Amino acid sequence: MVTRTVVGAHYGLRGWLAQRISAVVMAVYTIVLVVALAAIRPADYATWKALFGHGLMRVATLLFIVSVLLHAWVGMRDILMDYIKPTGLRLALHVTVILLLAGYAGWAVQILWRT
Repeated sequence: MVTRTVVGAHYGLRGWLAQRISAVVMAVYTIVLVVALAAIRPADYATWKALFGHGLMRVATLLFIVSVLLHAWVGMRDILMDYIKPTGLRLALHVTVILLLAGYAGWAVQILWRT
């Protein structure tokens, strides 16, 4: 009988699933946006503002942005874990990526709910 010792942080399945779900959310949003743009054909700022002024479109766009940021985090985390061996440098880069992505999320919320 083979005894298998499990070690590590077990990021594999959760990261894989997070990237697949976020990719599906991004694909669905892209289809919805293309259909909306084809139906409305925004030609000026007022039409664009009206399109993204609806609460449902704002929430869908925010969900898309969160999915992009989650997708980016999983990818960057895996790249850093695979290729950056010094622990201190890897930790510093992880913190940098997290701060950047959190800043992008805040910026997106500010843009979407700006009056």
